[in-house]
Amino acid sequence: MLKGINPIISPELLKILAEMGHGDEIVFGDSNFPAASRSQRLVRADGHTITAMLEAILPLFPLDYAVDYTTVLMNYRGETEPKVWNRYREILGRYPDGNKQYLLIPKPDFYERASQAYCVVATSESEAFANLIIRKGCVKK
Repeated sequence: MLKGINPIISPELLKILAEMGHGDEIVFGDSNFPAASRSQRLVRADGHTITAMLEAILPLFPLDYAVDYTTVLMNYRGETEPKVWNRYREILGRYPDGNKQYLLIPKPDFYERASQAYCVVATSESEAFANLIIRKGCVKK
């Protein structure tokens, strides 16, 4: 038993977070994201939203300080950005390097990048265009 780890982080996900190194990326896919076909390693987080997963892992996960962005989002269709993005900004902004500019990329490029990520976490997030990639940094003293 470990103390201080959010119980929505499965043992499998905890292992993957520990294995990841500086520059590795992790994808959080919404309920429509083709996670199984776009992943080298797939972790299911059924019943959880992407915001809940971020709240759980960011206390354990350093964001990359050595790049212009630590967050990649799939470009959306429509006139207004997905509402969940404001929650992402709020949550990520609480952590070092979480306030950096986000990189918006087209859907095909996002899918390709997701295919190269260290892991894909499949969530039950219901908002469209909620898919998110974050990049791991170094633990600094």
